[in-house]
Amino acid sequence: MMAQDGREELPGTDDDPENTAADGSLSNAMVEEGSTLLRRMEICVAEAEKRSGKNAVNMQETFTVYLIETRPMDAVAEGRNPAPDSLWRRYSEFELLRNYLIVTYPYIVVPPLPEKRAEFVWHKLSADNMDPDFVERRRVGLENFLLRVASHPVLSNDKILYHFLTEEHGWKEAVCETGFQAKVDSRLRALSATFRVRNPDKRFMEMKHYSDELQSHTSQLLRARARVADRLYGVYKVHGNYGRVFSEWSAIEKEMGDGLQSAGHHMDAYAASIDDILEEEEHYADQLKEYLSYAEALRAVCRKHELSQFELEMASQDLISKKQQREELTTGIVRTFSFKGMTNKLFGQEAPEQREARLKLLEELIAEGEESVKEKTVEREEHVERAWVDMQRFKEQKDKDLREALISYAVMQISMCKKGIQVWGNAKECFLKM
Repeated sequence: MMAQDGREELPGTDDDPENTAADGSLSNAMVEEGSTLLRRMEICVAEAEKRSGKNAVNMQETFTVYLIETRPMDAVAEGRNPAPDSLWRRYSEFELLRNYLIVTYPYIVVPPLPEKRAEFVWHKLSADNMDPDFVERRRVGLENFLLRVASHPVLSNDKILYHFLTEEHGWKEAVCETGFQAKVDSRLRALSATFRVRNPDKRFMEMKHYSDELQSHTSQLLRARARVADRLYGVYKVHGNYGRVFSEWSAIEKEMGDGLQSAGHHMDAYAASIDDILEEEEHYADQLKEYLSYAEALRAVCRKHELSQFELEMASQDLISKKQQREELTTGIVRTFSFKGMTNKLFGQEAPEQREARLKLLEELIAEGEESVKEKTVEREEHVERAWVDMQRFKEQKDKDLREALISYAVMQISMCKKGIQVWGNAKECFLKM
């Protein structure tokens, strides 16, 4: 069905459901071994490199490429350490891969890519997408994306994914051969259309509402974190004034000079430490940003369900209408007002030959309509079943990831507060020695 366009059985894979995992962690070591592709292949985005070249319209541009390294897991397990296979990919190529997965697997909450432009950052962190710190954070995010996809029980079996990881050339052509772009255009038109479903699945309505709430609360949390980080940065830097005052004061004091000078050094170190602290904090914020994007992926699955339901309802309504026309044509009784019925009253009934031809055409259209309703019913039911399974998998992953991210953030805040207590404790000791 829908998933078969890009899926093939890769050598040495294991499709046992009990052995699959969609943990979506940040390193190979953290991903459960059930993942089909990760059981065969170690994957990492090892480094980033800035390059220059000409784009599609022959203009010079500067861009970043990322080195993907893969290594057979059986060699690692046997204690061998072969050189990894490697290739370079641009961010736009990761985007193409994800768009392909979204269209090919509309019932799956496809993992998001790291942000294209930095958002919700504290004011001293550059929002430039060529900034080394931003590029490094994006490198980590791209690796996380690949690990999540490769740990998914369905996506990990996709042949285009495998080509993306192992073949530097030719994989884009393989995407085009799947008819991917036509599906993209059709999907965008369908999802941008305005329609109203008469009998939506309550579970998907609730999930769509939840995705909106998840996005809203995550955005609020990230904005609050950025504001707190800005203020914290100011508080830490102001401590540098203590260091300057104590140092200058020590120059005019004979008995107190050494103590003031030492206390000033502690304050200077404390003020300087905030840069590293907030850069570390930004990595925890990136984990929350991932779920800001995941909310959109979850909403896309719900939207696809609405589209499937709407198409089924339209096909069913069209079939009912044609059956009604057949009944009216057969019995001669017009049950509802129609232009055709008014014409018959004004100009008389059509000839028997015309009626028979229309009846035959209606029979053919009804047969086609019944087949269409049957196909759309199967498609809708398959989407509902598969999507609900994947959304439950996503929910378990989300609960685990967000719990770990928030705990890590709290631990970092506790550590930061302890460091402040230690600095002021050291300053106290300096004052006691004066």
